[in-house]
Order: sequence, then C-alpha cells, then structure tokens
Amino acid sequence: MLINENIRPYLIINGVNSRNIQGLIISKLPPICKPPKRYRAEQIDGRDGEIITELGWSSYDKTFEIGLSYDYNVDDIIAFFNQGGEIIFSNEPDKKYNYQLFKEINFEKLINFKKAKITLRVEPFKFSDSESERTFEGDPLSSLYIRNNGNIFSRPFVTITGVGECSLKLNNKKILDLDYGSSGGTFYIDPVNMDALTEEGYLANRQISGNYDNIRLKTGENKISFTGTITEFRIYNYSRWI
Repeated sequence: MLINENIRPYLIINGVNSRNIQGLIISKLPPICKPPKRYRAEQIDGRDGEIITELGWSSYDKTFEIGLSYDYNVDDIIAFFNQGGEIIFSNEPDKKYNYQLFKEINFEKLINFKKAKITLRVEPFKFSDSESERTFEGDPLSSLYIRNNGNIFSRPFVTITGVGECSLKLNNKKILDLDYGSSGGTFYIDPVNMDALTEEGYLANRQISGNYDNIRLKTGENKISFTGTITEFRIYNYSRWI
C-alpha cells in the first residue's frame, strides 16, 4: 500500500488514534523490518564449525519519537502509552502488532524538551487490521476453505461447535479428534498457547486429542474438513506476516 508522505504520522493503540490525543505529535515512526530469528549453536569435538538449529522468531523492539504541541495534556498522553495490546503504525496502516510496554518512558524529558523516544516490545508477527472473523455454519459442516493472505504460516484461533465424536482435518491431514458428548457444545481453541476451553471456561484438553501446534495455515488456500456433526466453525487471525 502506498503511503501519502504528506499525512502526519500517527499510531492507533487499542483502537484509539494518536491524532485524537490533545497535544501529542508522532514525529518519527519505526522502520518496517523483519523480526530476528532465534538459533541454538552447538559445538561438537572433532567436528568443524557448529550445528545451527532454528528456534523460531523472536520478539523485538520498535522505537519511535514523539513530541508535544503547545496545548498538550500530559495525563492523557501518559494514559495513552501506559498500556499493552494492539498497535498500528501509519507506515503500515493495514497491519497490527501485539505489543507490551517494558521500558520506562521519560515523561519529565518530554515535558522539559517537548520530545522523547518510546520503545515498545512487539511480537514477531503482524496481522491484518481489516480481516474480520469468519463464521461458517452447516447442518452439519463437511468442509470449507480459508485463505492465508500473509507471507508466513499462521496459527489462527478457532471456535468449533458440534455434537458427539468429531474430527478435524487441515489440508487432508487429520489434526484433532473432538468429543462433545451427546449434549454437544463449543470448544475455543488457542493454538498459540496450546490450550482449549469449553463455553463455561473450563479446560477442554481431555475432550480433545491431537497437537494444537498442527493448526497451521500455509500461505494461500487451505482446506478444512470435518467428520461427525460440526455445526459451526469460527476463525480469526488467519493471515499473518513477518
């Protein structure tokens, strides 16, 4: 997406635009970059070099600069930045990051010199800001297609409603067996934290067998299919970028 350089830089934190914070100026945005990879290096006696094992992608820091105009409200600015959650930068207006604020902000310097740097710790992946949750219903569902428009595999959150014994396949590979019992129910599956909950908020791991880590959507089209009586399937965060 082309960015109009004449537009004043801004941030959106948990749905609130920095342009709506009185007196706050975003003077410099962080550059767009790929997250660093984590590695393990092993040295073995008698063998030249090292054995390098990739361990995945690492969280990293994004630093940007802010300033104050004459009519600033420092309490509103502190409240705006003193939180974690989702952030959008105006040089990537269609992507959102998950972040935490770990490093102290020098608000005294901000007040005295009308400028400061802020560093946020962002998760390695970013998601679409415009891609909404999708819901599929059937009587029962047999299969559906989900497209990951990102440039790396995604691990979406899914909600599955069914009755009795069911199973889920992803790209023709069976990944989960689900036991809803005769009365049926809904499971909320979080593959990032390797967890599943029932509608009542109880752990559903005993009712599900398989590896949550296998819930990975490749870039492009993905086929999800079911056996048994699955009546509703919901999915979100299904496109992911680095």
